[in-house]
Parts: sequence; structure tokens; C-alpha cells
Amino acid sequence: MSCILVAVAGDSISAGSPLWDPDPAIRARIPEPDERSQWQWWATRVDARLEFRTTAVYGERTDEIARRLELVLPGADVLVVQGGINDVVQRRPVEEAARNIQAMLARGRAAGLALAVADVLPWNNGDERAAEDIRRLNALIHQIAETSGATLLPFHDTLADPADPSRMRDGLSDDGDHPSTQGHRLLGERAFRLDV
Repeated sequence: MSCILVAVAGDSISAGSPLWDPDPAIRARIPEPDERSQWQWWATRVDARLEFRTTAVYGERTDEIARRLELVLPGADVLVVQGGINDVVQRRPVEEAARNIQAMLARGRAAGLALAVADVLPWNNGDERAAEDIRRLNALIHQIAETSGATLLPFHDTLADPADPSRMRDGLSDDGDHPSTQGHRLLGERAFRLDV
């Protein structure tokens, strides 16, 4: 069985917050770290060929994520770009976030990688302005996936409450910002799919 090396560039969602972080120094500060608090961990249970190389930092916007992209690209087969919620939190224009995501995917394509992009999760602690910005950014991400040939990872709809799509369903977030371990499981098992 051949390995598929997946480069992931993202924010705290891909880092595994709140119970995990790819950086051992940060992880050492978590009282009870749990490696199951990452969608990547669950994805490897579905497809044992997958190996993940993740650069993901809590609180980073898409422009900051883009600065770290070269840390994960060398030797990878696939690039996954995940980000945008911190642009929304910091009230940055969603069009700018979309351009940053599109530029990261273009860098992955130039490196010869297969591409995937995650849309933005619901934010339980956000307000109506944030919910509208997430809707607008996700519409742009869906367009980018279609025009770039990237696989869309439907993170938002996988965790969204059907009665109120601006919120994650009960039990899928412990803090209102990040997926719970159960939320990460659903992202890894259901939302993460690659055609490679």
C-alpha cells in the first residue's frame, strides 16, 4: 500500500484545538492532550494510506497561513487549505480571505499537487454579522473549488445544525469555537474525501 502525503495548511481547526496541537511545545501546555481532537487522526482511520503533515496555528488569518505554506509542500501529494474563520472574527473582508485561499491553492497546483479546500465551520459564539460573513466566504470558497478543480471538503454542512446552520449541532463543539472530539471525528470520517 503506497502512502499519500497530505499537506495541511490551516488554523486552530486543523491544529486540533482545543485538545491537540501539532506543535509539541504548545501541546505540552494542554492539561490532557487527546490526539483524537484532530480531523486528520480520524481520516487516517478511514484510509490507512494517508499521512498528514500539518502546519496550523491558533488564531491565524488566511494571509498568515499562506506565509507558512512552504513548510508542508515539499514532497506532498495533496494540499488541503483550511482557514477563514479568523478573518471573519477579526472583521477582515471575506473577499480578501477568499483571494488568499485561492492563491494558496494556486501555489499547490504549481507544485503539482492534488488540491482540496475546506469551507468554514459554523461559529456558535459568533453574531449575525459573523454568520453572514461565513455564508459569503463559504459561497466564495465553493466557487474557488469549482474553478480550481479542488475537492471541496464540506466542513460547514457536516457539523451545522439543520435548524440553525449558523451553529454547530449540540455535542459537536465543547467551546463554541472548535469541534469537539466527536466533531473532529465527523470531519475526518465524513467530510474529508480525496479522489487520489
